[in-house]
Amino acid sequence: MMFSKRWTGGWLLLCCSMAAFAQSELDVRVKPANDELKANVEGYIGSLGNRGENALRRFSRGAQEQARKAAQALGYYQPRIDSEVEAGKTPRLILTIEPGEPVHLRNVTVRIEGPAASLKAFRVPSSDALKPGAVLNHGHYEDAKRLILNQASRYGFFSGRFISQKLSVDPRAGVADIELIYDSGSRYTLGQVHFAGDTPFDEDLLHRMVPFKPGTPYDSELIAELNQALQSSGYFEGVRVDAAPPAAKDQVIPVEVQLDTRKPRTMGLGLGYSTDVGPRVKANWTRHWVNSKGDSYGIESEVSAPRQNIGLWYDRPLDPPLTDKLRWAGGYQYEEIAHTDSLSKLLTVGPEWHSKLPSGWQRVISLKWQREEYRLGDDTGMSDLLMPGISYSYLRSDNRIDPHNGYRLQFDSKVAKEGLGSDNNLLYGTAMLKGLTTVWDNHRFLGRIQFGGSATNGYRSVPPSLRFFAGGDQSVRGYDYQSLSPKNAEGDRVGGRYMVAGSLEYQYSIAEKWRVATFVDQGNSFNTLELPSLKTGVGIGVRWVSPVGPIRLDLAHALEDPGGIRLHFSMGPEL
Repeated sequence: MMFSKRWTGGWLLLCCSMAAFAQSELDVRVKPANDELKANVEGYIGSLGNRGENALRRFSRGAQEQARKAAQALGYYQPRIDSEVEAGKTPRLILTIEPGEPVHLRNVTVRIEGPAASLKAFRVPSSDALKPGAVLNHGHYEDAKRLILNQASRYGFFSGRFISQKLSVDPRAGVADIELIYDSGSRYTLGQVHFAGDTPFDEDLLHRMVPFKPGTPYDSELIAELNQALQSSGYFEGVRVDAAPPAAKDQVIPVEVQLDTRKPRTMGLGLGYSTDVGPRVKANWTRHWVNSKGDSYGIESEVSAPRQNIGLWYDRPLDPPLTDKLRWAGGYQYEEIAHTDSLSKLLTVGPEWHSKLPSGWQRVISLKWQREEYRLGDDTGMSDLLMPGISYSYLRSDNRIDPHNGYRLQFDSKVAKEGLGSDNNLLYGTAMLKGLTTVWDNHRFLGRIQFGGSATNGYRSVPPSLRFFAGGDQSVRGYDYQSLSPKNAEGDRVGGRYMVAGSLEYQYSIAEKWRVATFVDQGNSFNTLELPSLKTGVGIGVRWVSPVGPIRLDLAHALEDPGGIRLHFSMGPEL
């Protein structure tokens, strides 16, 4: 019996302990139902902790006062609030709220005075929630003040102040008046940028990376742009930009930049695979800076079963140095494609002028000399061409790796004149348009169209690199790489004067990083401008969004000769 009593006492002690730590509950009931008010009351009161029944009764008066403040914050100044404590294993505090009629705005004055009033980018809060007749909401009033102060901070009105900030409420009349008047004061300006740190670069080069001139009106976005510009230059591994308003003299803010130069050399090695070329290895070596002017150079190479190439380049930054440069480039490529019985040994060299136009277009003007030894079936030859060229590209995308909306435009052209460093007359051009849109979060639509054409009076002397082929992962799926082409008398694929290819694809997201796809591709290369016979491939696929972009696995069916089903594998961004 003695043992039994001690065991029972221990059980009672345990039960009391559990009851003491039971979480009390808050039950807010609003009549008529008002989810916003209910959530606001719950937020004001917060957790009840492990209060017991008696503690809840003592707390109930304070809870009613908190609920009253929560109601007033949403414009309900005459609520009827009752409280009740319900005992049990889990004590519950029940608040029943009848909010009554809300207070409405009567007179609303929100005004900016001073130089900020003439600045178009400085927005005056003007939402429907701050118009006469709207229900008073203290949060919207505070949001308006915060918006004004945030803009003043961004645009450099550091001496601004509210000369009036009034919220007057007449609960009995059910009306409220708002008066917010902000005097911006003078706008501060940005001063000279000073660079610190052990860097090998000329001050001139560094200052050409600054996106503003001394005396420019302050804008915090300009400070962010300066930081981003220096980070993206490739010269530094650490950048800190300070533009502190308290350090201003005569309302001019000095800009101090601390730089930590990166190591001058890096190497890279990558592995990849695509159905077009099979496994491939890429390697590169880069010298990021050579001298005080910021020159750089590097070597790039790629090895796969059908193609091996190596390229060298030397860059000199121009003005502005982050977008414009003069590049001297050269390279050698060996390509042999068994199923087309083609061979190409291509050597190229020449300068390129890269620039970004104010419209956002990227432009490259080049002068390239190329020598190509080739075989197309039974046709062999050697080609020398000196070709000035120009290309334009434009990309708008909401994400560099895995975009959801955007488009890409690409146009290229080059020309060769017989007798001027070339053994043939040639006019060559290509165009590509890609588009991507996502609707209702999970539905993605992709479109692509490519054109190519050439004009020459000696087509048999045009090398394979300047002829057009279709088929493969990036052209018409369902067909082998470069298998769509005009044939010579022996049946060898020898490439065409023109090419067209297009694709429509629909993707559906089945998980955060997984999508299924269905598509139709069409295209061909040909020698006349008459309506060509286009080849069609249809299929299904799966996409996995990796850190380097979507990895695509497609099963495609070729509808025309040569028919069949082919597996396609590729990776990289879709724009």
